[in-house]
Amino acid sequence: MLTSKIMGFEKPSASLSNLPNLHKKVLLASVFMVGAALLWPTQQEFSSQRIPVTLDLDALIPHINQPIKAGQVFEEPTPILEHVITNGDTLSKLFEMAGIDQKTMYKVLEADLDVLALDTLMPGNRIQFWDDNQGNLAKMELYFNPAHQVVFTRYDDGTYEVKDINLEGIWQNRIVGGEINGSFYVSAKAAGLSAAEIAKVESLLTSKLNFSRELRAGDRFSVLMNDQFIAGETTGNSNLEGIQIHTGRRDITAFQHLDGNYYDEKGQSLAPAFQRVPLSKNYRMTSRFNPNRKHPITGRVRPHNGTDYATPVGTPVLAPGEGVVSLVTNHAFAGKYIVIEHDNKVRTRYLHLSAFKVKKGQRVKRGQVIALSGNTGASTGPHLHYEFHVKGRPIDSMKANIAEAKVLPKKDLSEFQSIVRSRKMMMELG
Repeated sequence: MLTSKIMGFEKPSASLSNLPNLHKKVLLASVFMVGAALLWPTQQEFSSQRIPVTLDLDALIPHINQPIKAGQVFEEPTPILEHVITNGDTLSKLFEMAGIDQKTMYKVLEADLDVLALDTLMPGNRIQFWDDNQGNLAKMELYFNPAHQVVFTRYDDGTYEVKDINLEGIWQNRIVGGEINGSFYVSAKAAGLSAAEIAKVESLLTSKLNFSRELRAGDRFSVLMNDQFIAGETTGNSNLEGIQIHTGRRDITAFQHLDGNYYDEKGQSLAPAFQRVPLSKNYRMTSRFNPNRKHPITGRVRPHNGTDYATPVGTPVLAPGEGVVSLVTNHAFAGKYIVIEHDNKVRTRYLHLSAFKVKKGQRVKRGQVIALSGNTGASTGPHLHYEFHVKGRPIDSMKANIAEAKVLPKKDLSEFQSIVRSRKMMMELG
């Protein structure tokens, strides 16, 4: 017999048709009322096992009711120390002022081996320290000028990454000129050249002109400078691009070519040819320049900004070209090292030396012995680490565009003469 389930009860479906009509209506009405009663909403009652909890949304999301101001930005944490370098400051003193221990200072020095920026801090430069929630040095920034900053950032393992930031900015020409009235120095200073710029002019032309004897009142000079700006602010970086001095008997000129070197308008070099390797003999190269070198264990990029030569301790190190010694120092990891500033926008560095043969501020000539190679600092064996920088950036000395001849080759002379014509026109108009 077929059955149908209604609300959980089984009723004989065959006998339903045999009931009188009145009974059928009563039965159907009863079923409808029971179903409606079950579906009708009632007030919810909580059992003793269920306790209502009020959610405090303000506590869960504390800033949800705070209005956001137009243009509001989240500011970087305030540094624990911001200090402008003055005479007498030492690195140990600066870290002590920031409350950072010496162990951390040496980790920063180790990272600085790739850049060697800390040794170049001068009065007027700025240094900033930031810490994390555990009191560790999280970041340190060296501010040299708007175009150059160096930033040290802490890794999770306590070591530091270093980034040497150089901005190109905008370069604008400046023409300075006038008549000789007294000495060249006094006349150029009155026209607007700085003492450093005057020294650069005199150094370049020292083999062409005797400034104290040959210049007379009424002789004229014109100098083309190129100055760097970042966001409209001068960085203090400038470049000498052209010089013209007109005397009663002859004209003396110097113009910078694209290779960074200076020539007279006929293409004759104003400085002795530059030597590619600062050694008198050929020594085995043990490590090449590699800006993308990775540490074999950490996998992090640790650039090798120079070229290493397997030189025995005491090997004479030579100045590759004329220049001025800008730094003679002893570094915890670079060892004894020297920096030379050359006239062609080139800076050279020599690390892990055993002895110095020059002093800071001394002018050196090509081939002059400046030091003896060694094994000082964090060195794995006797060698010379040699770096070649152009416009503040390390490049491969073995591939650098170095003027190794006294006269520009014919393939470069036409381009140089075109540059000279353009600059002379600017200088005459100025």
